Amino acid sequence: MGVGFFRDADWLGPRRARGYLWLLALLNLASIVLLTGTSNGGIDRHGLLLGSDFLSFWTTGGMLQVQENIYDPAAHFAAQQAFFVQEGAHTAFFYPPPFLLICYLLGFLPYFPALAVWLLATGAVYFATVRLWLRRSGIRWSALLILAAFPPVVITVTHGQTSFLVAALLGLGVLLARAHPLLAGICFGLATIKPQLGILIPLVLLVTGEWRVIAAAAVTAVLLGLAATAAFDPAVWLDWIAVSETAQAAMTGGLIGFGKMQSPFAAAMLLGASPQFAYTVQGLVSLAVTGALCRAAWRKSFSPALGAAMLAGAPLATPFVFDYDLVLLAFPLIWLTGSGFRRWEKLIAAGAFIAAAFARPLAMSFSIPIMPLVLAAFFIVITRRALDESNDRSPAPSPRIRSGARLDAEPSSA
Repeated sequence: MGVGFFRDADWLGPRRARGYLWLLALLNLASIVLLTGTSNGGIDRHGLLLGSDFLSFWTTGGMLQVQENIYDPAAHFAAQQAFFVQEGAHTAFFYPPPFLLICYLLGFLPYFPALAVWLLATGAVYFATVRLWLRRSGIRWSALLILAAFPPVVITVTHGQTSFLVAALLGLGVLLARAHPLLAGICFGLATIKPQLGILIPLVLLVTGEWRVIAAAAVTAVLLGLAATAAFDPAVWLDWIAVSETAQAAMTGGLIGFGKMQSPFAAAMLLGASPQFAYTVQGLVSLAVTGALCRAAWRKSFSPALGAAMLAGAPLATPFVFDYDLVLLAFPLIWLTGSGFRRWEKLIAAGAFIAAAFARPLAMSFSIPIMPLVLAAFFIVITRRALDESNDRSPAPSPRIRSGARLDAEPSSA
């Protein structure tokens, strides 16, 4: 087994890759069936409520309907405990006021019907966006199979998280930016319900001069904020700012759990670094990501390649990112597969696809943070390809590199 085994990864051809996808899909499905099938009254065998994080969104909806302060941690904790009591369990709520418009609607339904509606609705939007990316990339594989096998998908489902919705909005924004800038801007503006994943978007849009997208995004975000202000009182913004300071303290103090987070900051803290050093590491990584994107985008037009690099860099650019947020990686993975693989790229893409299945267990049980390294390698691959494409370089590399080898193309022999 030489270097070429890993460098070219010829063993990971279309048929074997499809087999692995089926295996992962069956394992993911089995884990969900086991989790729900062994639950009792909506409580799993570990004593946790099904949907876990969704309890925070649903509780917020109920509190809004009786005009309680949802950004009061004590009141929010009491509201959660009124529905589901577990010693020390509390899913904090740090989302900005525009997200309250969605939470308010969720509060009209009982918990489990609301969870089902939430996952079906946001999952459908995400599924449709993935299908659109596959079609634009010329990949004929089943979106359902790919998503059923993708570990961040099952993590999002079991947590009842917002990741499907936010990833779909960002993915749609990238695809629509050139042909439909106003629609793209609306998507980016709506994605501000989870702002930490979109901090690179204004940078890339500014550098590439996508002014109509920027204007539409800004107007959408402002209108969304005004709607939240009108619906829930202007003081809600001051309450959110106050609880945001609590969120940073909770993150630095490890109350959220560094093993659950997948950022360079969390990795440094997990390895015993001081908060100051961990923030320095995060700052340097964020600056490196920003610089690489600026170089790739300088004096160029916005393209799916730049958008893929922007999405691949998003989890690295923020200290506050979790494994379920990595559903966002589906889009740069699709773009890379459709463009064909060069040396090492197939192996790195496979690692980015599967790593979320192991990242949290390794971090929480053995204090081994693998995800920032995987994300960094993947971002380098995508950004290098985006830079090559934006410079109109030939896609054909030296003879030693098997460029254009697409994972979805059937080989001539087994």
